[in-house]
Amino acid sequence: MNDKSYTEFTKLSGQKKNTNTYVKDLYIEMLLSEIQLKNEKANLMTLIDKAIDEHDRKTFNELSNEFNLLCKRFGT
Repeated sequence: MNDKSYTEFTKLSGQKKNTNTYVKDLYIEMLLSEIQLKNEKANLMTLIDKAIDEHDRKTFNELSNEFNLLCKRFGT
């Protein structure tokens, strides 16, 4: 009977480790996605500001559309 409980305990312990690893991996992936989104937004905003300064309407419209698509893709 003690063998069964030890085996069950070992299995449960392994499952907790897998769950913790999964949660950590998920958190890291979310964090990296957030960093990527902020970086892409910042780059686009810099280019949009430059297009405004240069009165380049075509580039402004293209970059604005790209910015809007980026926001929709990430749900922001």
